[in-house]
Formats: sequence, C-alpha cells, structure tokens
Amino acid sequence: MTEKNSSSSSYRFLYFSNLAGSRICAGGIRNKIGKLTDLVVKLVEPYPETVGLYIEHGWGRPTEFVPWEKVKKIENRIIFIDPPPEEKYPPFVDQPGWIMIDRHLMGKTILDIDGRRIEVVNDVHLMEAGKKLLVVHVDISFNGFLRKCGLGRLKISEPKLISWRYVQPLSVEDAISTDTVSLSITKEQFKKMPGEDLADVLEILPKKEQEAVFSALDSEKAAEALVQAEPRTQRQIVSALRKEKAKLILSELSIPQIVDLFSILPYDDIVELTNLLPPEKAEKVKNLLSQEESTARELASNNFIAVKSDITVGDILKQIRSGSFEHDQITYIYVVTDEHVLIGVIDIRQVILARDDTRITEIMTSPVVSIDEDLLREDICELFAKYNFRMLPVVDKKDVLLGVIHYKDVMKPSV
Repeated sequence: MTEKNSSSSSYRFLYFSNLAGSRICAGGIRNKIGKLTDLVVKLVEPYPETVGLYIEHGWGRPTEFVPWEKVKKIENRIIFIDPPPEEKYPPFVDQPGWIMIDRHLMGKTILDIDGRRIEVVNDVHLMEAGKKLLVVHVDISFNGFLRKCGLGRLKISEPKLISWRYVQPLSVEDAISTDTVSLSITKEQFKKMPGEDLADVLEILPKKEQEAVFSALDSEKAAEALVQAEPRTQRQIVSALRKEKAKLILSELSIPQIVDLFSILPYDDIVELTNLLPPEKAEKVKNLLSQEESTARELASNNFIAVKSDITVGDILKQIRSGSFEHDQITYIYVVTDEHVLIGVIDIRQVILARDDTRITEIMTSPVVSIDEDLLREDICELFAKYNFRMLPVVDKKDVLLGVIHYKDVMKPSV
C-alpha cells in the first residue's frame, strides 16, 4: 500500500488481492457483517470507478451490495461502512456498464491488438483518490500471483504493471462472457508467453502469420512452443523452417522430444533434420525410433537440479535467482550424497515458503519415488499416471541419480 499527500491531493494505492476477504464492519469493529467477496466497478473513462462492495455469504443466503458512498475508510484489512438502512444491505443487482474485479478481470487472459495471448491478470492495482476508488493498472508479475495466493510477503520479482489505458474489455458483455481482455502493447510481450500458450496461438493462426510469429521467437522459446503444439501444426512449422533455425531448435530439445516430433513427420523431413543433429544424438534418436520399447535410461534427461544435503534453503534460492537454470528445471530439487546417491526431493513451493536458514534435509521428502533405469516406457507412463508428478528421477541399482524423465516427454501423444 502506498500513500501520498500534498496540498492539492491525497491518494494511496492498493492491490485488490490485499482487499479480497477483508472484514466489512458496519459502524464499529465489533459489528462485522461479512467479508469482501468482490469489488463492483463501472467502466467509465479514463479509469473504471468502484461503485460498491459485493458480499457473498454462501449456504444459499442472499448476497449484499454496499454502495461505495457508504464506505468510510479502509485500514488493516478492515473496511468500515455505514450501518445498513435496514437489517441488511439489499442483494446485488447487476447494472449496465458494471463488472466485477475478481469475477471478470482476475485471471483473465490479456490479448494484444491482433488477438494473440500475452499474459494473465494476476492482480488489479487500485488508486484511492478522495472519495473514489479507481482501477489504474493490472499486474502481470509473479508477485501478483503470490499476492493472489495469500503469499504477498514473498517478493520474488518486480511488479509488472500495465496501465488501464492499454487494457480494455471490448465491451461489458465481452468482459462477462469471455476469458479475455484486449491489450494494446508491443509484440515483444508476445515472445514472453508460456510455451503451451504460444502453441495454442500458433494452432489457430493462418499459415503465413504462423510462420512470421514462429520466426520471431528465439530458439529456446520456439522449441518450447513446438513440442506443445498439435501434430498438424508441428508438421506445418517444420516444413517451413530454414536449416539454421531448425538446427538451433533441435539443440534445445531432449532426445525423447525429438523422437516424439520425428514420429509424426514425413520421412523426408526426418532424414533432413537427422542430418542436423550431432552424430551421437542422431544415433540415439535413430535407435529409439526403430525400437518398440525404450528404457528409462535412454529416455532420461539431465535437465534437473541436484544439490548436496549440507546446504540451506537460502543457498538454493541464490542458485535459482542466478538465472542459470531453465524454467522447467525449477520444479523439484533432488538431494544427493557426494556419490550422487539420491536421498530426497523437495518441491520448489516448499523452498519458497521455508526460512532461508532451513537445512534442506529438514524439508525434503524421503524416500523418493523413482524409476529404475531398465524400466520400459509403458511402465514409466503408468508411474506418471499413478503419482501425477511433473518429472521423475531415474536411478541405477545403487540409487545413483542418472537423470530425470519429464511428464511431457513420455505422456504427450505422438500422433
């Protein structure tokens, strides 16, 4: 929360996620009438204005709507209002031009002016100015996501605020009936989309636009999007790739990902792409393509994080913040001995929530669900289906960690 006072103005900034769930007290602090479920705003220029508080009681009880002019002050997650004119405030009745922040903005997909997905609204930035509460920004940062999850005390990244002037529901009806809001910003943001979202966009674009978008991506982001796309889109993209770009993209893919990709391509494309691989990698890909069954060791990737048991949470966070790891590595952290024997695993969420001075042996899970190096692909799929992990470690008979297998590498359909 930020406040500013001057001779001519007084205002402060608040985040919706910090207000959601606040106690609403009528008159005094002891007269609680409910918790804030949502803020109702009216779409007016230049910034939407809050028109009231929406309270949902659950258990079939009617809602209440408190007009904004009845709000006296907001402090310490308590909203003080005038007592209701009767026993309760009246139920909420929607009006033309009104939307709700949580229901119609939070979690919405933001589209650029061409209708491509960019980011997701993780929080809404409000300005209290005089007697008005205005929507001034949307926050697309990870910090906004943490606040939304009740973990606002953790600040991992800087806020990424986009002015409301650039974020506009196409209409009230669009805000209510769709999962998107439109956005007018640079297409550089487009390149920062998650791979699965990029894949969704590539699948619906016309061929020429698809090629133009894909060619603008760096090799890492292009590879991420390619493996997430459906087979038809994969074939279209590969058929239009230049050799230089194809070689860079293949260098970003694991062997199982290459095998899955090749399995849906025409023979001529497979031959051409195989020639772009390093000899050792090409040989492994050929062997896997020719085999009906692949073992865990053959499918294993070195795309994971392993740490020794004598370090702290703070040490792990320093390594992660150094930026030396790819985003899909930062899911589970494996704990090993000096001989690389697997002794524990930690979910990244446990690391974020723990104190910096916590020893990792205090929060790790042991023993670890793992895959024997000789296990076949069909059995590996059964393990993933049973435990629902994003990746599983591969070990030898002495529990030495050999690599990991990612869910997407073995569970994604090949046809």
